[in-house]
Amino acid sequence: MKINKKDFVRAKVHAHLTPGEALKMLRELQGLTQSDLVEKTGISQSNISALESNARQIGRERAIVLAKALKVHPAVLLFPDFDFSQVA
Repeated sequence: MKINKKDFVRAKVHAHLTPGEALKMLRELQGLTQSDLVEKTGISQSNISALESNARQIGRERAIVLAKALKVHPAVLLFPDFDFSQVA
């Protein structure tokens, strides 16, 4: 059976993430605990918990520190729902 590229449909976003949910998801996908992230960033565990629960905003400076620790671009944390298809 030959597979044709036209047989596939582009995936769509099914869940919208907040910055805190994105932070938690990235941390968990990398097998890190909040304590591990404390060691990598110097941000307190209570602050990381507040960020993940959206009780506190991540902000630019924290996003840069967290992004370096998680090896992602800061925009991944600040704008997790950004849809490139909406850009002109």
